[in-house]
Amino acid sequence: MTTPSEPGAAIDPSLSAIMSERRQLINLAYRLLGSLAEAEDVVQETYARWYAMSPQRQEAIESVGGWLTTVASRICLDLLGSARVRRERYVGEWIPEPLPDRTEWAGGRSDGIAADPADRVTLDESVNMAFLVVLEAMTPAERVTFILHDVFCHSFAEVAEIVGRSPAACRQLASSARRRIRAAQPPAAPAARSAGIVREFKQAWEAKDIGALVSLLDPEATAIADGGGRASTTLRPIEGGEQIVRALLEITGRIPDQTLLERTVNGQPGLVAQRDGVTVTVIAFDIAGDRIKHIWAIRNPDKLRPWTADPQH
Repeated sequence: MTTPSEPGAAIDPSLSAIMSERRQLINLAYRLLGSLAEAEDVVQETYARWYAMSPQRQEAIESVGGWLTTVASRICLDLLGSARVRRERYVGEWIPEPLPDRTEWAGGRSDGIAADPADRVTLDESVNMAFLVVLEAMTPAERVTFILHDVFCHSFAEVAEIVGRSPAACRQLASSARRRIRAAQPPAAPAARSAGIVREFKQAWEAKDIGALVSLLDPEATAIADGGGRASTTLRPIEGGEQIVRALLEITGRIPDQTLLERTVNGQPGLVAQRDGVTVTVIAFDIAGDRIKHIWAIRNPDKLRPWTADPQH
């Protein structure tokens, strides 16, 4: 008998097949849940269910990837059903977990295990913070249907089997989700322009330039902070450009030693605040035209693990 570690050992083709789906599953579960930690748990549970089956049942499955996707999606659907109850108990506002650019990935997986590059989420328009926030307002069935069909290109017949609805009902769910997206997301500014506005915002904040900050913010802009009870934040959204500027200057006065860095947040230009080299806040922006419409500041340490380098390395 040989093992994969021995010279000449044969690689189990079924193992290779299921592990090749890992990145796809992580990408799917993150978009469905808005949490990398929960996405990792879903993928782990999906694999546990695969290995709980007998070899005969495994061999009878025609598409391993299709089976894994179906199981992971159903687990996510169940989690989304209970997420609203959990988030009602959450301290303050809940914001999806921010992701760094793959070149800036620092601490690996949220469970402390070193990150495999295959685990990293593909950063495209379907994971920018504004998009994920809109997804949070959808019903579980609406969200799962939209992501599976519009983002991952599954047919409505396939989606119907997962969500337990008819294909026609799934078509309506996807249509409703698209209307939500269109209503909540005006045309985004070009990436280069967004990066320039974020840079101007950073410089104005560091200089305490009230006029410049106000000019960069939409008069009806909203800022939301997520500390999860683990970090001090304003528990309610701050509405209005001038009110946001006052809050920013208050933060500067209270935390004078923080350093602001330009970083990619969920595929979009953003900022990271560090103290003593440790990331304490990740800031994402929603920019339309030449103004910032939304600011999301994530301070909950549980959501910042991919951003925080392990001191031992």
